[in-house]
Amino acid sequence: MSNHPAEYFLPPNPSSTQPVPNDPATVNHPASVQARPAGVNPPRVEDQPPYESEVAKPVSELKIYSHSSLVYWWPVWAVGYLMAILTYSLGQQYQIAQDNEWFHGSSNLGVFYFLTLLLVILITNVSVRGLASGLVLLGVALVTVLLAYFGWWDEIFAWFGGLKIHLNFGAYLWFSTVMFLMWAISVFAVDRMSYWLIKPGQVTHEVVLGAGSKSYDTNGMMLEQNREDFFRHWLLGLGSGDIQIRTTGATKEQIDIPNVLLIGSKIKIMQRMIAEEPNAS
Repeated sequence: MSNHPAEYFLPPNPSSTQPVPNDPATVNHPASVQARPAGVNPPRVEDQPPYESEVAKPVSELKIYSHSSLVYWWPVWAVGYLMAILTYSLGQQYQIAQDNEWFHGSSNLGVFYFLTLLLVILITNVSVRGLASGLVLLGVALVTVLLAYFGWWDEIFAWFGGLKIHLNFGAYLWFSTVMFLMWAISVFAVDRMSYWLIKPGQVTHEVVLGAGSKSYDTNGMMLEQNREDFFRHWLLGLGSGDIQIRTTGATKEQIDIPNVLLIGSKIKIMQRMIAEEPNAS
Protein backbone atom coordinates (compact mmCIF):
# COMPACT_ATOMS: atom_id res chain seq x y z
CA MET A 1 0.00 0.00 0.00
CA SER A 2 1.28 3.42 -0.89
CA ASN A 3 1.54 6.06 1.80
CA HIS A 4 0.57 8.83 -0.61
CA PRO A 5 -2.88 10.10 0.22
CA ALA A 6 -5.45 9.78 -2.57
CA GLU A 7 -6.99 12.96 -3.94
CA TYR A 8 -10.47 13.09 -5.42
CA PHE A 9 -11.44 15.07 -8.48
CA LEU A 10 -15.08 16.06 -8.93
CA PRO A 11 -15.90 17.90 -12.15
CA PRO A 12 -17.91 21.07 -11.51
CA ASN A 13 -21.59 21.13 -12.37
CA PRO A 14 -21.97 23.45 -15.42
CA SER A 15 -25.40 24.67 -14.33
CA SER A 16 -24.67 25.43 -10.67
CA THR A 17 -21.92 24.86 -8.14
CA GLN A 18 -24.36 24.51 -5.21
CA PRO A 19 -26.93 21.73 -4.86
CA VAL A 20 -30.55 22.79 -4.89
CA PRO A 21 -32.41 21.85 -1.69
CA ASN A 22 -35.07 19.18 -2.08
CA ASP A 23 -34.05 18.66 -5.67
CA PRO A 24 -34.81 15.04 -6.61
CA ALA A 25 -31.80 15.08 -8.90
CA THR A 26 -29.46 15.66 -5.95
CA VAL A 27 -31.19 14.15 -2.91
CA ASN A 28 -30.04 10.62 -2.03
CA HIS A 29 -27.98 10.45 -5.22
CA PRO A 30 -24.30 10.84 -4.25
CA ALA A 31 -22.04 12.09 -6.98
CA SER A 32 -19.50 9.59 -8.23
CA VAL A 33 -15.88 10.61 -7.80
CA GLN A 34 -12.69 9.29 -9.25
CA ALA A 35 -9.55 8.78 -7.22
CA ARG A 36 -6.23 9.73 -8.67
CA PRO A 37 -2.78 9.68 -7.05
CA ALA A 38 -1.37 12.90 -5.71
CA GLY A 39 0.83 14.81 -8.09
CA VAL A 40 -1.07 13.69 -11.18
CA ASN A 41 -2.67 16.61 -12.96
CA PRO A 42 -6.27 16.26 -14.16
CA PRO A 43 -6.69 15.61 -17.89
CA ARG A 44 -6.88 18.68 -20.08
CA VAL A 45 -10.07 19.47 -21.96
CA GLU A 46 -8.39 19.15 -25.33
CA ASP A 47 -7.07 15.70 -24.41
CA GLN A 48 -10.50 14.34 -23.54
CA PRO A 49 -12.48 12.48 -26.20
CA PRO A 50 -15.18 14.52 -27.96
CA TYR A 51 -18.78 14.21 -26.96
CA GLU A 52 -20.94 11.77 -28.86
CA SER A 53 -22.81 14.55 -30.65
CA GLU A 54 -19.52 15.94 -32.00
CA VAL A 55 -18.43 12.67 -33.57
CA ALA A 56 -19.28 12.48 -37.25
CA LYS A 57 -21.85 9.77 -37.71
CA PRO A 58 -21.29 7.44 -40.65
CA VAL A 59 -23.69 7.75 -43.57
CA SER A 60 -26.00 4.73 -43.64
CA GLU A 61 -27.60 5.49 -47.02
CA LEU A 62 -27.32 7.96 -49.88
CA LYS A 63 -29.92 9.06 -52.42
CA ILE A 64 -28.77 9.93 -55.94
CA TYR A 65 -31.14 11.89 -58.17
CA SER A 66 -30.78 11.94 -61.94
CA HIS A 67 -32.01 15.21 -63.40
CA SER A 68 -33.23 16.05 -66.87
CA SER A 69 -31.44 18.54 -69.10
CA LEU A 70 -33.84 21.21 -67.89
CA VAL A 71 -31.72 21.54 -64.75
CA TYR A 72 -29.17 23.46 -66.85
CA TRP A 73 -31.72 26.03 -68.04
CA TRP A 74 -31.51 28.28 -64.99
CA PRO A 75 -29.57 31.04 -66.89
CA VAL A 76 -32.58 31.55 -69.18
CA TRP A 77 -34.95 32.65 -66.43
CA ALA A 78 -32.17 34.33 -64.40
CA VAL A 79 -31.04 36.54 -67.31
CA GLY A 80 -34.68 37.10 -68.26
CA TYR A 81 -35.48 38.52 -64.84
CA LEU A 82 -32.38 40.73 -65.06
CA MET A 83 -33.47 42.07 -68.45
CA ALA A 84 -36.96 42.73 -67.07
CA ILE A 85 -35.51 44.78 -64.20
CA LEU A 86 -33.31 46.79 -66.57
CA THR A 87 -36.20 47.37 -68.98
CA TYR A 88 -38.49 48.64 -66.22
CA SER A 89 -35.87 50.77 -64.47
CA LEU A 90 -33.98 52.21 -67.45
CA GLY A 91 -36.58 52.02 -70.20
CA GLN A 92 -39.61 54.11 -71.03
CA GLN A 93 -43.21 53.60 -72.08
CA TYR A 94 -44.25 53.52 -75.71
CA GLN A 95 -47.82 53.41 -76.94
CA ILE A 96 -48.66 50.18 -78.73
CA ALA A 97 -52.22 50.27 -80.05
CA GLN A 98 -54.26 51.37 -77.03
CA ASP A 99 -51.77 50.37 -74.33
CA ASN A 100 -48.47 51.71 -73.05
CA GLU A 101 -45.64 49.19 -72.99
CA TRP A 102 -42.23 49.38 -71.30
CA PHE A 103 -39.28 49.07 -73.72
CA HIS A 104 -35.57 49.69 -73.43
CA GLY A 105 -34.16 51.97 -76.08
CA SER A 106 -31.10 49.81 -76.81
CA SER A 107 -31.23 46.48 -78.57
CA ASN A 108 -28.34 45.15 -76.44
CA LEU A 109 -30.75 43.63 -73.93
CA GLY A 110 -32.49 41.59 -76.58
CA VAL A 111 -29.18 40.49 -78.06
CA PHE A 112 -27.88 39.31 -74.67
CA TYR A 113 -31.06 37.40 -73.93
CA PHE A 114 -31.16 35.67 -77.30
CA LEU A 115 -27.47 34.82 -77.01
CA THR A 116 -28.08 33.26 -73.58
CA LEU A 117 -31.01 31.23 -74.93
CA LEU A 118 -28.99 30.10 -77.95
CA LEU A 119 -25.97 29.02 -75.89
CA VAL A 120 -28.11 27.11 -73.39
CA ILE A 121 -29.88 25.25 -76.21
CA LEU A 122 -26.54 24.44 -77.82
CA ILE A 123 -24.79 23.33 -74.63
CA THR A 124 -27.66 21.14 -73.39
CA ASN A 125 -28.16 19.37 -76.71
CA VAL A 126 -24.64 19.16 -78.12
CA SER A 127 -21.76 17.69 -76.16
CA VAL A 128 -19.09 20.41 -76.16
CA ARG A 129 -15.80 18.62 -75.54
CA GLY A 130 -12.30 19.64 -76.32
CA LEU A 131 -10.44 22.93 -76.28
CA ALA A 132 -11.46 23.98 -79.80
CA SER A 133 -15.22 23.76 -79.11
CA GLY A 134 -14.83 25.69 -75.87
CA LEU A 135 -12.85 28.45 -77.54
CA VAL A 136 -15.53 28.84 -80.22
CA LEU A 137 -18.27 29.40 -77.63
CA LEU A 138 -16.12 31.77 -75.60
CA GLY A 139 -15.23 33.66 -78.76
CA VAL A 140 -18.89 34.11 -79.72
CA ALA A 141 -19.73 35.41 -76.24
CA LEU A 142 -16.75 37.78 -76.24
CA VAL A 143 -17.60 39.24 -79.65
CA THR A 144 -21.20 39.78 -78.56
CA VAL A 145 -20.13 41.64 -75.43
CA LEU A 146 -17.61 43.79 -77.31
CA LEU A 147 -20.15 44.79 -79.97
CA ALA A 148 -22.61 45.75 -77.26
CA TYR A 149 -19.97 47.71 -75.33
CA PHE A 150 -19.06 49.85 -78.34
CA GLY A 151 -22.72 50.23 -79.36
CA TRP A 152 -22.28 48.60 -82.76
CA TRP A 153 -25.26 46.28 -82.69
CA ASP A 154 -27.63 49.00 -83.86
CA GLU A 155 -25.35 49.72 -86.82
CA ILE A 156 -25.17 46.01 -87.69
CA PHE A 157 -28.96 45.74 -87.58
CA ALA A 158 -29.18 48.79 -89.84
CA TRP A 159 -27.52 46.74 -92.58
CA PHE A 160 -30.53 44.40 -92.45
CA GLY A 161 -33.18 47.07 -92.78
CA GLY A 162 -33.14 48.07 -89.12
CA LEU A 163 -34.56 44.74 -87.89
CA LYS A 164 -33.57 45.18 -84.24
CA ILE A 165 -34.30 42.91 -81.30
CA HIS A 166 -36.58 44.44 -78.69
CA LEU A 167 -38.66 42.72 -76.02
CA ASN A 168 -40.98 44.59 -73.73
CA PHE A 169 -41.11 44.28 -69.96
CA GLY A 170 -44.01 41.82 -70.08
CA ALA A 171 -42.21 39.46 -72.49
CA TYR A 172 -39.15 39.20 -70.24
CA LEU A 173 -41.22 38.85 -67.07
CA TRP A 174 -43.79 36.31 -68.23
CA PHE A 175 -41.43 34.08 -70.18
CA SER A 176 -38.93 34.02 -67.30
CA THR A 177 -41.68 33.23 -64.79
CA VAL A 178 -43.03 30.33 -66.86
CA MET A 179 -39.47 29.09 -67.42
CA PHE A 180 -38.72 29.28 -63.70
CA LEU A 181 -41.87 27.34 -62.77
CA MET A 182 -41.06 24.60 -65.28
CA TRP A 183 -37.48 24.43 -64.01
CA ALA A 184 -38.50 24.28 -60.34
CA ILE A 185 -41.18 21.62 -60.89
CA SER A 186 -38.76 19.49 -62.88
CA VAL A 187 -35.82 19.79 -60.47
CA PHE A 188 -37.66 19.56 -57.15
CA ALA A 189 -40.66 17.36 -58.02
CA VAL A 190 -40.56 15.34 -61.24
CA ASP A 191 -36.88 14.36 -61.07
CA ARG A 192 -37.33 13.16 -57.47
CA MET A 193 -39.98 10.62 -58.42
CA SER A 194 -37.21 8.16 -59.11
CA TYR A 195 -33.82 7.90 -57.43
CA TRP A 196 -30.94 5.55 -56.66
CA LEU A 197 -30.58 4.42 -53.06
CA ILE A 198 -27.02 3.50 -52.09
CA LYS A 199 -26.49 1.29 -49.03
CA PRO A 200 -23.47 -0.74 -47.91
CA GLY A 201 -23.26 -3.62 -50.36
CA GLN A 202 -26.41 -2.71 -52.29
CA VAL A 203 -27.62 -0.30 -54.97
CA THR A 204 -31.39 0.03 -55.48
CA HIS A 205 -33.36 1.92 -58.10
CA GLU A 206 -36.46 3.26 -56.36
CA VAL A 207 -39.57 4.60 -58.11
CA VAL A 208 -41.90 6.64 -55.93
CA LEU A 209 -45.10 6.09 -57.90
CA GLY A 210 -45.78 2.87 -59.72
CA ALA A 211 -43.12 0.47 -60.77
CA GLY A 212 -41.45 -0.46 -57.48
CA SER A 213 -37.72 -1.02 -57.16
CA LYS A 214 -34.80 -3.06 -58.47
CA SER A 215 -31.68 -3.91 -56.47
CA TYR A 216 -28.12 -4.71 -57.54
CA ASP A 217 -25.37 -6.44 -55.62
CA THR A 218 -22.20 -4.34 -55.34
CA ASN A 219 -19.84 -7.32 -55.39
CA GLY A 220 -17.39 -6.57 -58.20
CA MET A 221 -19.34 -3.45 -59.23
CA MET A 222 -17.43 -0.77 -61.18
CA LEU A 223 -18.15 2.93 -60.65
CA GLU A 224 -17.16 5.66 -63.12
CA GLN A 225 -17.56 9.42 -62.96
CA ASN A 226 -17.73 11.59 -66.09
CA ARG A 227 -17.36 15.38 -66.09
CA GLU A 228 -15.84 15.96 -69.50
CA ASP A 229 -18.21 18.67 -70.73
CA PHE A 230 -16.88 21.86 -69.16
CA PHE A 231 -19.76 24.14 -70.13
CA ARG A 232 -22.55 21.76 -69.17
CA HIS A 233 -21.07 20.20 -66.03
CA TRP A 234 -19.13 23.14 -64.62
CA LEU A 235 -20.52 26.37 -66.09
CA LEU A 236 -24.24 25.50 -66.05
CA GLY A 237 -24.24 22.50 -63.70
CA LEU A 238 -21.97 24.08 -61.07
CA GLY A 239 -20.11 20.82 -60.46
CA SER A 240 -22.52 18.25 -61.87
CA GLY A 241 -21.61 15.10 -63.75
CA ASP A 242 -22.67 11.68 -65.01
CA ILE A 243 -22.28 8.39 -63.14
CA GLN A 244 -21.81 5.08 -64.90
CA ILE A 245 -22.17 1.79 -63.02
CA ARG A 246 -21.23 -1.64 -64.38
CA THR A 247 -22.47 -4.72 -62.59
CA THR A 248 -20.94 -8.20 -62.67
CA GLY A 249 -22.34 -11.68 -62.44
CA ALA A 250 -24.53 -13.74 -64.73
CA THR A 251 -26.44 -10.69 -66.06
CA LYS A 252 -24.06 -7.82 -66.55
CA GLU A 253 -25.65 -4.41 -66.88
CA GLN A 254 -24.48 -0.87 -67.51
CA ILE A 255 -26.38 1.75 -65.51
CA ASP A 256 -26.19 5.39 -66.59
CA ILE A 257 -27.16 8.09 -64.09
CA PRO A 258 -26.87 11.44 -65.92
CA ASN A 259 -26.90 14.99 -64.60
CA VAL A 260 -26.13 14.36 -60.92
CA LEU A 261 -25.64 17.59 -59.00
CA LEU A 262 -22.68 18.01 -56.60
CA ILE A 263 -21.21 14.79 -57.90
CA GLY A 264 -17.79 15.33 -56.33
CA SER A 265 -18.89 14.78 -52.73
CA LYS A 266 -21.41 12.06 -53.59
CA ILE A 267 -19.02 9.90 -55.59
CA LYS A 268 -16.68 9.55 -52.60
CA ILE A 269 -19.51 8.37 -50.36
CA MET A 270 -20.67 5.94 -53.03
CA GLN A 271 -17.22 4.42 -53.42
CA ARG A 272 -16.94 3.85 -49.69
CA MET A 273 -20.43 2.40 -49.29
CA ILE A 274 -20.11 0.08 -52.29
CA ALA A 275 -16.90 -1.34 -50.84
CA GLU A 276 -18.50 -1.99 -47.42
CA GLU A 277 -20.10 -5.26 -46.45
CA PRO A 278 -23.77 -5.10 -45.46
CA ASN A 279 -24.54 -5.62 -41.78
CA ALA A 280 -25.79 -9.06 -40.98
CA SER A 281 -29.31 -8.98 -39.52
